[in-house]
Amino acid sequence: MATEASVPAPLRIFVVGAGLCGLTAAVALRRQGHRIEILESSLMDRDIGAAVTVQANAIRVLEYLGYTAENLKGVDSYGTVRFSGSGGEGKPHHFLIPKDDMGRGAWLCHRTDLHGELKRLAIGEDGAGPPARLHLGQEVVSCDPVTGTLALKNGDVREADLILGCDGIHSIIRTSVLGYVQQALPSGMSTFRCLFDATKLEGLADMEWFTEGMSGGRSVTSPEERYRELYLYPCRAGTLINVVAHHVDDRDQDKHEWNATASVEEVLDEFKSFHPRYLKFLELAEQPILRWQLRALPILPTWINGRTALLGDAAHATLPTLGQGAGMALEDAAAIGCLIQLGTRPEEIPARLEAYQRLRKSRGEFVNRESLEQARQSLKRGLYARSKEMQEFLIGYDAIGTTQKYYSENFSATLT
Repeated sequence: MATEASVPAPLRIFVVGAGLCGLTAAVALRRQGHRIEILESSLMDRDIGAAVTVQANAIRVLEYLGYTAENLKGVDSYGTVRFSGSGGEGKPHHFLIPKDDMGRGAWLCHRTDLHGELKRLAIGEDGAGPPARLHLGQEVVSCDPVTGTLALKNGDVREADLILGCDGIHSIIRTSVLGYVQQALPSGMSTFRCLFDATKLEGLADMEWFTEGMSGGRSVTSPEERYRELYLYPCRAGTLINVVAHHVDDRDQDKHEWNATASVEEVLDEFKSFHPRYLKFLELAEQPILRWQLRALPILPTWINGRTALLGDAAHATLPTLGQGAGMALEDAAAIGCLIQLGTRPEEIPARLEAYQRLRKSRGEFVNRESLEQARQSLKRGLYARSKEMQEFLIGYDAIGTTQKYYSENFSATLT
């Protein structure tokens, strides 16, 4: 019979940020039996009005976490049909790897549905390990990455065995890990994003190009040299239409908000050269329409410092052109969960984080660089759409199996 002294002690872990990455990290570490506290600066009282692509590598992580697939309300995606903005017939471009070896494909999901499922897995009473505790309205203003202390805006100072910076592109934890401020840099492009109810398409003429044929996205590129692209697809079991409108942004982006509301008239003016059949999707847009600057982090010298690590967009925020933003965040978080197993001692945290960086940094940086390259190649169809090797590298990756194998080879003997 096990004595009290022989029972592995859980670690106290702070996760800064309750987005997709932070919640995934909380689920993965909860499964190990650790005590997880999630600190989120917002009140999480608004829907996240955007959709997201969930590819096979991300689905593999969700399966490991014990998710319920139906809760994502995903729409199958087998590729993209491409159109010229001047009109004409579309050209289907199927994924070269439509499914992985276990039959996993790709889904188009509302980000709120994915977020809600991860939140359920993180803080719900059901599930392996003690539920994580979610603290809303708790803004972190600084971090000592070596001692594992956080300072909050309300004056509180808290100490943990491990701190995970899952606080996105504007990360505060990144500044503490690096020792200097590193902002994401402008790409010279922005995107309008919005959703509308799919019932608005009912009865409209000339909609077959969108509603019929291959399940997946519809890409409409500018008939002119100046880059503009509409990317349209259904989500939430087909009840909502997601509209993404990428365009060159000639403004001095540092003098404008990174994301701000825009009017339908602004969007229509930017895309006025497109055929009327495509402009319908902009005219149907529901408020708020958001104009997001497309920014990317430069390659960081490190993701770790002491007992603190950066995950997701805090480490490698980039453009959405590979549809792997959510996938990389989920993979990062799952890797941390596999490396910080129950029985890990506080003094072992730095070595585990070095392993995390060794396993994850080059892959995250590859997606960062290639996403930027895809944007540059957009007018001639980027390499990802034409490269079976790249698709296999991204969606065929097993973050869980790879990390568990590394753990077994390097750390399993350290647990008693």
